Amino acid sequence: MTWRGAPAPHAAPLIALVLFLIPLAAQDAEDVLIEKAAHGLRFTEGPAWSRDGYLLFTDVPSNRIMKLTPAGAEVYREGSNGASGNAFDAQGRLYTCETHARRVTRTNKKGDVEVLADRWEGKRLNAPSDIVVGKSGNVYFTDPAFGNQQDTRELEFYGVYRITSKGQVSVIARPAGRPHGIALSPDGRILYVSNADERNVRAYDIDREGAVSNERTIIAKTEGIPGGMRTDAKGDLYVAAKGIAVYSPDGHLQSTIPVPETPSNCAFGNADQETLFITARTSVYRVHLAVKGWQP
Repeated sequence: MTWRGAPAPHAAPLIALVLFLIPLAAQDAEDVLIEKAAHGLRFTEGPAWSRDGYLLFTDVPSNRIMKLTPAGAEVYREGSNGASGNAFDAQGRLYTCETHARRVTRTNKKGDVEVLADRWEGKRLNAPSDIVVGKSGNVYFTDPAFGNQQDTRELEFYGVYRITSKGQVSVIARPAGRPHGIALSPDGRILYVSNADERNVRAYDIDREGAVSNERTIIAKTEGIPGGMRTDAKGDLYVAAKGIAVYSPDGHLQSTIPVPETPSNCAFGNADQETLFITARTSVYRVHLAVKGWQP
């Protein structure tokens, strides 16, 4: 399937191709083409690839979830409650962090929306930001508070949460800084969480039941504020910060993919799972890599 540059609805029909020389560990310092797939948006976030062959992402200020196909970008959901992070599970159900409604929802294939989490001990969540679903059905999400979200906080902490396959919600971490992006290792045994204030990435071991332990910092300082993250099939970690920084599983910087706009998040997609889609301010970019991404 051939993808073409696709502007968002009502955007000027401008397609931009940007070529960078990036020495990725998986590719021996060759030219890699970074292509603009959608533009004319306000602030893009939350990319998630559906096995049905399309990418969903959010345009947060426009209160929309967008759908990107080879034909272009179109509105998938209006009135998204300030949707930010998205993730699909193995059944194709969509999990969304709704920052305005301060909740996490799940949408089934019929379009029915179910609230999975909106309160902790009777108090409303801050503003769920990013989310990931494991093979076992355990869901993990971050709950920071940015901008005026700080003014309406009911909780006294920023949290990282787990929702079990039975719907039980628990707090698994309360960092001093604001947790932002979240990702899982391909084997599902390590949870990664980026911290926007401390500019680092923490790792947690996950047991068979989905509980976490052994918190440690594996990336002590990122260049730029770290946002969303993804892992590839080898376990390397792709962190949206100043460009997309690619780290080994133990936290060593391998390379950086430069992006024309500051990226917020990324996700692997396409049939071969070798295309990295990057949400970055007013645009969505894509770059083909000689490595497969990981999905549940």
